[in-house]
Amino acid sequence: MAGFDKVVVSYEEAMAGLCDGMTVIAGGFGLCGIPEGLISQIRHMGTKDLTVVSNNCGVDGFGLGILLEDKQIRKMVASYVGENALFEQQLLSGGLEVELTPQGTLAEKMRAGGAGIPAFYTATGVGTPVAEGKEVKTFGDREYILEPSITGDFAIVKAWKADRFGNCIYRHTAMNFNPMAATAGKITVVEVEEIVEPGEIEPSQIHTPGIYIDRVILGQFEKRIEKRTVKEQA
Repeated sequence: MAGFDKVVVSYEEAMAGLCDGMTVIAGGFGLCGIPEGLISQIRHMGTKDLTVVSNNCGVDGFGLGILLEDKQIRKMVASYVGENALFEQQLLSGGLEVELTPQGTLAEKMRAGGAGIPAFYTATGVGTPVAEGKEVKTFGDREYILEPSITGDFAIVKAWKADRFGNCIYRHTAMNFNPMAATAGKITVVEVEEIVEPGEIEPSQIHTPGIYIDRVILGQFEKRIEKRTVKEQA
């Protein structure tokens, strides 16, 4: 990459440096707002023994679910795992390590990691298996547990637009987890629907500043709908 220009033209360049055993933080929620091409590239590379941090693991045959098919994921850190039969099968057979984390806590773990905060206290999970083995402290009249933050070797995120400097805008529900994930990777790669020139994005509209982004690639998205709900005709 030359200077501030972070645009790469191939998925090989986008995911260069990803190795077996690394931790990958993935933005999006299920099939919504996910970096489809970057996930496919990880599958193509055959990288294994990965720890993947994401709200869930997609579905059978799409999204992060395709990495389960080739058993590329060793451990999954997620808050919801209910829509993937292969995930369930691998979990129950002992082939996949799973760390279930409350959804808000998972988002904060990413945000705190990106902000350089090593851990934080939260009341979520107190008195449940989530708190097992964790430090408990009382503030006022309420107990809180100490949750470590999360950082990753790579963060892969999906944005609507980015300029060549990596300044990003997310659209609608793609705001889920993508902004937090983008800050928590040692190398952050953003896959976008449109690349614009610096200055074309209004500064006040930028969601993730380019300082957090290492590589930008233009993607093509299927945007599969996980569950289609339609209104019945009157």
